[in-house]
Amino acid sequence: MPVTFDARESPGVGYAPLSPARIRWEILIVLMLSLGASAIYAILSIAHRLTREESLSEQTASLNQSLSDSPLFDLFYQVTGIFIGLAPVALVIFLLWQENKPHCARLGLAGRPRWSDAWGGLLLAAVIGVPGIALYLGARSLNLNVTVIPAPLDTFWWTIPVLVLAALKAALLEEIIVVGYLFARLRDLTWRPWSIILTSAILRGSYHLYQGFGGFVGNVAMGIVFGVCYQRYGRTRPLIVAHWILDIVSFVGYAWAISLFPDLFGV
Repeated sequence: MPVTFDARESPGVGYAPLSPARIRWEILIVLMLSLGASAIYAILSIAHRLTREESLSEQTASLNQSLSDSPLFDLFYQVTGIFIGLAPVALVIFLLWQENKPHCARLGLAGRPRWSDAWGGLLLAAVIGVPGIALYLGARSLNLNVTVIPAPLDTFWWTIPVLVLAALKAALLEEIIVVGYLFARLRDLTWRPWSIILTSAILRGSYHLYQGFGGFVGNVAMGIVFGVCYQRYGRTRPLIVAHWILDIVSFVGYAWAISLFPDLFGV
């Protein structure tokens, strides 16, 4: 049965019924404006890497590169990129906004934040993070991953705060779109729970293919764990917290670890 808006919730606005075809087009448009486009570029990137003479482990991928030689304009570019990068999040909030409270319930953002969200996110980060480091090192040793080069931490005084903001942007973008939005719309299409979980997880892995096959496998596993948790509890905040912690460790902690143990990380 087509999903329709209740006219009482949007007085004076004539929305067309959301047929399955319309929902599919909406999903495609949202993803092409966000992480679906990233997935396409990542797939092209890994395909290009496989044509090179160097092995994957001899190739590099840089995280959070500087965008200008000028410290002031680099800061402006970085902060502007973070806020513009959140536009797809605003779009899906707009699309799934409910007139009655809780407005963002369909995105897993019902109710007020609570301490259990933080503790759940911390636990998820630990469950994902420790095996993730081992997977990265193992994949590099097996020539299945590139060497990831993080941004140096001492470039400017504002480098670490901006990296923390960039980690928050990534957490909001991925968890609200790949979990909250995608789960809601695929449920509208009457997909089964495990079909939704696996689709979301494979999408998550695909836009990390620029790192290599280890990055793909690790993020698919992360997506399955996150998807199962969301299916059970229906809350995206713990996933956002977990992702934020993991990306802070990746952007800041990883750079610090490389500076101390360069031989271990092959940099």
